[in-house]
Parts: sequence; C-alpha cells; structure tokens
Amino acid sequence: MTTDTLRFATAGSVDDGKSTLVGRLLYDSKSVLADQLEAVERASAGRGQDAPDLALLTDGLRAEREQGITIDVAYRYFATPRRRFILADTPGHVQYTRNMVTGASTADLALVLVDARHGVVEQTRRHLAVAALLRIPRVTVVVNKMDLVGRSEEVFAGTVAEFAECAGTLGIPHVTAVPVSALDGDNVVRPSGLMDWYAGPTVLEHLETVPAGADPRTEPTRLPVQYVIRPQTAGHRDYRGYAGQLASGLLRVGDPVAVLPSGRTSVVAAIDTPAGPVPAAWAPQSVTVRLADDVDIARGDLLAPVTAAPRTRRLLHATACHLAERPLRAGQRVLVKHTTRTVRARVEEIGSRLDLRDLTERPRPDALEANDIGRITVRTAEPLALDGYAELRRTGSFLLIDPDDGSTLTAGMADVPEGA
Repeated sequence: MTTDTLRFATAGSVDDGKSTLVGRLLYDSKSVLADQLEAVERASAGRGQDAPDLALLTDGLRAEREQGITIDVAYRYFATPRRRFILADTPGHVQYTRNMVTGASTADLALVLVDARHGVVEQTRRHLAVAALLRIPRVTVVVNKMDLVGRSEEVFAGTVAEFAECAGTLGIPHVTAVPVSALDGDNVVRPSGLMDWYAGPTVLEHLETVPAGADPRTEPTRLPVQYVIRPQTAGHRDYRGYAGQLASGLLRVGDPVAVLPSGRTSVVAAIDTPAGPVPAAWAPQSVTVRLADDVDIARGDLLAPVTAAPRTRRLLHATACHLAERPLRAGQRVLVKHTTRTVRARVEEIGSRLDLRDLTERPRPDALEANDIGRITVRTAEPLALDGYAELRRTGSFLLIDPDDGSTLTAGMADVPEGA
C-alpha cells in the first residue's frame, strides 16, 4: 500500500547517463507500460540498436531523440508498494539550465549524476548551485558508469569527496552517494553483485525511504487568495468565500487570521471543500474560506495567522536565476508575480553574479544573461507579503515578467526581510 508521494528531480551534465538511469529505474521497477516499451523498441531499432535504449523512456521529444540529449523537463509518475513518485527529469546541457529551475522548484530531493570517468565538471557545479538556490532539502550524488572505471571503490570515493566539497561551499551540508551502472542496472533497483565494497541502499531503496515533504503542522499557514466567490443565486446571496490553495501550514475553523497587505484581521468562520465543510485543512489542499467579518479581500491578497504573518515590503533582496534570452539589467521595468498577486516593479540593482567555475561572486555585473545566477534588488509599486525563501519556498519565491509581452524573465528567491 502506498502511503505518500516523493517529488524528486534528476540533473547531470550531458552524457552522464541521466536519461538511461531514469529509464532503468522505470523499467526495472516495472513502471513502464507495454505500449511505451514497444515504442522505445521501435525507435531503438530505427537507430540501428540491438537492445532497447532505455533513455528514450524519458527523452520524449523528437528533437531530443534525434540529438541524443534532454532539452526539456520530462515529468513521470510511478509507484512502488512503498511510495508514489513524481519525477522531473531535467536537462543536462548548459543552454537549458533554466529548465532545471522550473523542474526542481517543488522537489523534495535532487539526484545529481556524475560520470565516474570525469568527476565533478562545471555543469555539475551549476546544477548543485541551482539545488542550493532552490533549497532542495536533500541532495544525492549518483556516480554513474562505474562499469567503465572497473567498479573502483577508490574512484567512487574520490568523486564523492570532490562533490561533497563543492556542495559544502554552496551551503549543502550533507549528501548521500550511490555508485551505479545505469546501463547494466547495478544499484539502480537491484543491488550489484560486482561492487561488494558498497553496503548502502540502491537508488530506488533510497527514494523509498527518505522523508517526503514537510509536515504542514510545522509551517506557518499561508493561503493566497485566487478567487472571491459571491454567488448571486437564491439562498446564497449572503455567501462570501475566498478560494485558493494552501501554500503551507494548517488552517482551522476559529483561527484568527490577518489579510495582507491591508493588515485587517478576522476569524475563520468556515472552511468549504468540494466534499462539504471541514473543521480543518492543510497544504496543499484547495479550499474556500469564510470569515466572521465582512473584510475587503481581492485576488492576490494573502491570509496568514495573526501571530505568524509575514512582513509586507516593497524592496526585495533576492537570489535569482535569469531564464530569458535577453539580459536583465538595472533600471529595467518589470512585473513581479508572487503567488496570485502581480504588481509593477523596477530592477534597482544587480549586485553580483555567481561564477560557476570557482563558485565566487563577481560584483556588479552589467547584466544577468540566460542561465546566470546572481543577486538582485527589486522595488515594487505596491507592498508584497513575502517570506524568506529559506523558510517557506512557495511564498518566498517570485517571478519577474516582461510587462510588454508577458514572458517570464527571472525566477527570484527572496531573502528573509530585516527585522523579521
């Protein structure tokens, strides 16, 4: 019987074997449908291969199959008797690093592949930096292609030491390491009989046993209002509800709440769901909340506990990953999208850019280019109720949007405000 869901993301440099690992994971755990396997067998035969290329189970785009690289985020859903999984297979090529930001933004764990022959390369450091930036709770290094280095314990230990040093520099305190041969299936789902020096779990065993998600009872409650419901039908003219998805925490009938950014307060009078009224709800449930008082609330407002509400602010200091092809520059006019609220803003400063070659900060660059990670300051026209991203990922993140065409420019992770 499955009990919970683990969201995890895979990352790795080009040709580290990431898609093969994911394909092997799906194939050996019997999570591949017969028609999917038949399609892969046909595609593999069309490329002159004798055996099915398991990488094609995740490299679904025609362009990916032709080029042999992953260029988009492929989501896969599978389950074992112990747990359900949502997998985001993210691109390895430097040109598509930004796709990892979207694919891994909700992950509980990141699997970072390293080719045992090459060790930690610049793209490995880039993916580690993104994992640190996104505050992914757990990072696992999968040292692949161990069959090409004689399944050497010394090579594995050296790669893990190099990876751990890089992770420590980026503020990732602890990593788990697994030696595998994705091509042969060693230590992916089944333990390898050829690496008896390794006594740890397989990749699947690790995925089945790590903690998944956060306990809503330990986090402050946040409910971004998506829609105000006021039916004008007979018998419901006095109904006024505020619908949205709980971003974090636990909400109960009788809880005193603040409405931000106005600061007005009230008490939760009822919590409605499609199945009817409930006494309590928790993230990530979607609910409609009714309050004891007639408070002016609109889409984009945030409901939070009176005793644990975030501060509203107009000056945002954040770490950012630039996603667009055109650069981000100081002085640029943008829109800031935070949960369900969108406001006008201006980029005040680009404070630094992270150099992925040596993980040092380069102060005051002229701009952030596509895939750059840096520090920015943004001033908004209206106050926003942001948390620090390190404390609450959903309400501590935001997007910068081009006001002219609506395209996404930058993903931002807010600092904890001073005095918070």
